[in-house]
Amino acid sequence: MTPKFQFSLNATDGKARTGVIETPRGEIRTPAFMPVGTAATVKAMMPESVRETGADILLGNTYHLMLRPTAERISKLGGLHKFMNWDRPILTDSGGFQVMSLAELRKLTEDGVTFRSHIDGSKHMLSPERSMEIQKLLGSDIVMCFDECPALPADRKRLSESMQLSMRWAQRSRDAFGDRPGHALFGIQQGGLEEDLRAESAEALRAIEFDGYAVGGLAVGEGQEAMFGCLDFAPEQLPVDKPRYLMGVGKPDDIVGAVKRGIDMMDCVLPSRSGRTGQAWTRRGQINIKNARHANDPRPLDEECTCPACRNYSRAYLHHVFRAQEMISGMLLTWHNLHYYQKLMQEMRDAIAAGTFEAFEADFHAARSEGDIEPF
Repeated sequence: MTPKFQFSLNATDGKARTGVIETPRGEIRTPAFMPVGTAATVKAMMPESVRETGADILLGNTYHLMLRPTAERISKLGGLHKFMNWDRPILTDSGGFQVMSLAELRKLTEDGVTFRSHIDGSKHMLSPERSMEIQKLLGSDIVMCFDECPALPADRKRLSESMQLSMRWAQRSRDAFGDRPGHALFGIQQGGLEEDLRAESAEALRAIEFDGYAVGGLAVGEGQEAMFGCLDFAPEQLPVDKPRYLMGVGKPDDIVGAVKRGIDMMDCVLPSRSGRTGQAWTRRGQINIKNARHANDPRPLDEECTCPACRNYSRAYLHHVFRAQEMISGMLLTWHNLHYYQKLMQEMRDAIAAGTFEAFEADFHAARSEGDIEPF
């Protein structure tokens, strides 16, 4: 018998939660940060290196993979896990956000979205049914329903119409997903920053019934204060016994603030993108390794960090290889950033379990306020 997808809460501290998502491919400890493997790879990292940082799950991108190399080709080659040499759980997004942000000549109808590829201009159609088909071909462990994600700010009429369309698409996604033991389908709450629209969306999703629920439509230009204002109510509108996933977030202080407000899962390209552009995230803030102040600095990025970059290399070396445009620069800084993010998640899990999250949060902000933050 195929094991079921299950979520268990182990402890709470205020609104913060820690638990475990059980899947046939392994456990996901929550709160969880998912490194982003956009094109079937976490940039500058080997899969086994990503696992060494403590990651339990990766995110794959439906939009990018459907365009290149195509979901059909990946399926013929054994599915996404085999294709990218990652045997742990994979969550795939639905493609809706990338269609909004990347695609050209986008046309939205009740049926779905037609668009031209940003790569070669070829014409494509994404609908709830096609998104489910693609994610099934990929073999995703956690599938996201297809939704429409308007950029913020947006007027209330636009937000309401978009949310209602997304709820109709959510039902179609559920119908197309069918019964797939061992695989999960998450619904996506929409409604911008409007509490009543979010409540209406949550009610519709509850009626359809999903294995988990995402807070969508945030981190799209509204700013941290507005995002936290929405998270003060949005997670509590969703079922307490299912995972809550905040999509596309974020910076370390975004993550801590989201967990404080009841979020269980997050993803973001920031750790790997920052690593490739010379930015390192540490407990004391961010370091811009290309700054001249590091040219003769024998210290590691963080004396307390145990990642390979900090164990074996100085800031001076990292400054040199970044300036010389050597590939090892992005590799080492990305490894460090992903290690830091996973260590942060483990610290939060431990603090929630011990009932000391408030003290953890105070220490987190204090270290950053007195630390190494640099302009980038």
